[in-house]
Amino acid sequence: VFKFQSWDLFLFRLLGKGFGQFAIVRKCKEKPSGSEYAAKFIKKRRLSSSRRGVSREEIEREVNILREIQHSNIITLHDIFENKTDVILILELVSGGELFDFLAEKESLTEEAATQFLKQILDGVHYLHSKCIAHFDLKPENIMLLDKNVPNPRIKLIDFGIAHQIKAGNEFKNIFGTPEFVAPEIVNYELLGLEADMWSIGVITYILLSGASPFLGETKQETLTNISAVNYDFDEEYFSNTSELAKDFIRRLLVKDPKKRMTIDDSLQHPWIKVIKRRNVRQEESGKKPERRRLKTTRLKEYTIKSHSSMPPNNTYVNFERFSQVLEEIAAAEEGLRDLELNQRSCQEDVAALLSIYEEKEGWYKEENQSIASNLDHIRQALQCTQAQRRQSQEDARAAMLAANALKRTFGRLENRYEVLAEQVASEVRWVEELVRGIEREKDSLVMP
Repeated sequence: VFKFQSWDLFLFRLLGKGFGQFAIVRKCKEKPSGSEYAAKFIKKRRLSSSRRGVSREEIEREVNILREIQHSNIITLHDIFENKTDVILILELVSGGELFDFLAEKESLTEEAATQFLKQILDGVHYLHSKCIAHFDLKPENIMLLDKNVPNPRIKLIDFGIAHQIKAGNEFKNIFGTPEFVAPEIVNYELLGLEADMWSIGVITYILLSGASPFLGETKQETLTNISAVNYDFDEEYFSNTSELAKDFIRRLLVKDPKKRMTIDDSLQHPWIKVIKRRNVRQEESGKKPERRRLKTTRLKEYTIKSHSSMPPNNTYVNFERFSQVLEEIAAAEEGLRDLELNQRSCQEDVAALLSIYEEKEGWYKEENQSIASNLDHIRQALQCTQAQRRQSQEDARAAMLAANALKRTFGRLENRYEVLAEQVASEVRWVEELVRGIEREKDSLVMP
């Protein structure tokens, strides 16, 4: 069991969103570093008997798988958080869009370019299978580009919601992905293994080269019937410019018996994949210069438009019985309510997220207001004390000024008295001097005969 960090430590700002069956993906930014990530909000199942939400066991399985994988062609898990209703996976931000959308924008596509992208897909799956991990939901929606605005975009495999680790003694049945891409053993309730991913790669390659889906029927049941019977062909209308090596690659993957199907190691060694730098040419007429095989992307563009407009998001179900019953019985009602349900869910999630942010900010503002109020009280008291000291100093200054003026006046009076006394003393000194001189003259006159 893994440990979740507290929701209180969630430091991410919501920027954008995407939807799944029980998950919402939002673009987010880490506040300290400014790094951007994808936050996958997985709705937890509250009751074991409920069908809404994802069980704790399924969430832990996805997280444990993501924690174990580290590959340049597979999305990376950054962190995990949890609140009362959701488990939030902080994932590597894959912003380049779907591979098929990127290729559909081009006027044409060479087989060499196609194999370069397929080689990256195979490298990612090879890493998973080396760890005995089966993705079980490989499809164009889950093959993304890290950044499409670079010369050589990097493939990223995403969405490990139904991925399983194949271990000795573990048997898997009733794991059902998107009907168009599931292997016959899934449709027929047989034991599942890593081979199911290889079938999906065969379907993806077929669509990539032709813009047509090999088993897609008018109904879900017809699609599953075509898969079970391996009912497909290489229509000349779609494969006129496709090499025999490419067709051979697909044939070796779209094999009903899983044991006879190409493994991931066999696929990487197939000549169509292994010789990446071949010329990829065909001979039109003898004596004429060979031309590079170029595949038109018009049908691929039509396929991507149709897929986005008609395929429900993350069409993944726990077992086939539930899948067939739900889709056949409530398809009409579901079509009319889907948009309303998604909008309502989006609104509720946005309101919950905004409320959480508001409460967090409100708590912060309250703390800041209390701190500011306390500081203002201290400042006010200090100001009052300073004003009182200032008034006391002014009063002391006025008292000192009055005392100085009084001393000045007293000093003036004393100075005047001093001058008068000095004059009196000087006058008396002169009188004494005169008296002494007179006595001396009389003395001298008495002494003479």
